[in-house]
Amino acid sequence: MSDDFDIADIGVDGEQAVPLPVVAVVGRPNVGKSSLVNRIIGRREAVVEDVPGVTRDRVAYDAEWQNTKFTLVDTGGWETSVSGLAAMVARQAEYAAQTADVVLFVVDATVGITDADEAVTRVLRATNRPVVLAANKVDGSMQESDALNLWNLGVGEPYAISALHGRGTGDLLDAVVEAFPEGAERAEPAEEEGPPRVALLGRPNVGKSSLLNRLAGEDRVVVDSVAGTTRDAVDELIELGGKTWKFIDTAGIRRRFRALQGADYYATMRTGTALERAEVAVVLMDVSEPLAEQDIRVVEQVVEAGRGLVLAFNKWDVLDEDRRIYLEKEIDRQLARVSWAPRVNISAKTGRHMEKLVPAIETSLDGWSRRIPTGQLNNWLKELVAATPPPVRGGKQPKILFATQAGAKPPQFVLFTTGFLEDNYRRFIERRLREDFGFEGSPIHISMRIREKKGGVPGRASKGSARPDRQHRRRS
Repeated sequence: MSDDFDIADIGVDGEQAVPLPVVAVVGRPNVGKSSLVNRIIGRREAVVEDVPGVTRDRVAYDAEWQNTKFTLVDTGGWETSVSGLAAMVARQAEYAAQTADVVLFVVDATVGITDADEAVTRVLRATNRPVVLAANKVDGSMQESDALNLWNLGVGEPYAISALHGRGTGDLLDAVVEAFPEGAERAEPAEEEGPPRVALLGRPNVGKSSLLNRLAGEDRVVVDSVAGTTRDAVDELIELGGKTWKFIDTAGIRRRFRALQGADYYATMRTGTALERAEVAVVLMDVSEPLAEQDIRVVEQVVEAGRGLVLAFNKWDVLDEDRRIYLEKEIDRQLARVSWAPRVNISAKTGRHMEKLVPAIETSLDGWSRRIPTGQLNNWLKELVAATPPPVRGGKQPKILFATQAGAKPPQFVLFTTGFLEDNYRRFIERRLREDFGFEGSPIHISMRIREKKGGVPGRASKGSARPDRQHRRRS
């Protein structure tokens, strides 16, 4: 045995261990590094507060994306021309960048390029490490132009993300994994085991726990008229329709997430985790009250997470005729985006129409996992485009060269085109996909890959706005 052999390189079975790739998350203070770390690892580990300097040490976490394991290193804010404690924190961040396999450089897109960002960029170039640029705090399409300005940093494509909401983090992690050195350890895809997982979601006090007790036939969770009684996600195995289901009762989701404190804050965090674990979500709404912003936000969370969706309108037993008329108008106006979701009108208190819930969940799961063979998809698309071509854009008509279903759970489609397709046309394609192939109860994500012109600026695929995020691909 050679003198320089390190016992740390030996695995538990006596074989030489393969080190995991290391990703260092760096950036100036208060750009959202720790929020992004929490998003990537799927739990609230790194301390987050809306003041600079909360993180000081280098902290490592185990992480995984697309069956590839890696070590994620959170660092303190990287500042230049500082002294004392701030200088020590900056040195720790610089060291993390020098020793990492990939550097994840986080910049606040809403602020733009600062002198500190440019100084960090110069140091990163000297490390000769692959750099992936995260343009954080892009919470919607209105801020995407802010991210484009970060091309001027000269470290490659800025990936527009929102660490707080998860928007765009799937594409970002794809780029990180692609930059790993050859031979990075890849985990075997986990086989789906156990019964289907159903999350019961909704704002506080809409009857989630009452519904769970009704389904179980006994009082398994605490029910009280005070909003917020449930704070932990509760898993229950329930036999329904000759099949076992795992129902996850959750704390009510509140809209003003950042205003929460104490136990309610952590309850909302756990609710997001429950949604990530689920395959389909049943969103409960109280029909005795007008649909609220919180109701719409919960539905949006399910769609953004890429889960199957069932809309359950609870307390139907107390609904009078006048309220029913207004309710239907509210549904048509505020839930038009998810008109594809199965709907059940129930009463957890009396048991009204509870037998319709399981068929609705099964319909949603079926649409969520549905696949279309590539040949059948392209024959269908050829006929569709021949009958209704894409609209002319900039004096030219884009062509759809071919399409493929990139994944299921939820269904994801990629259109290979010669130009940009307008939002209205992508929505038209989605509508026709649903009409001809089903997909009831599941979001559909459509993206574009635009064929580059010769001599053009190379770049990644262009994405359609119909695909806000790919974080759900963990479960695809």
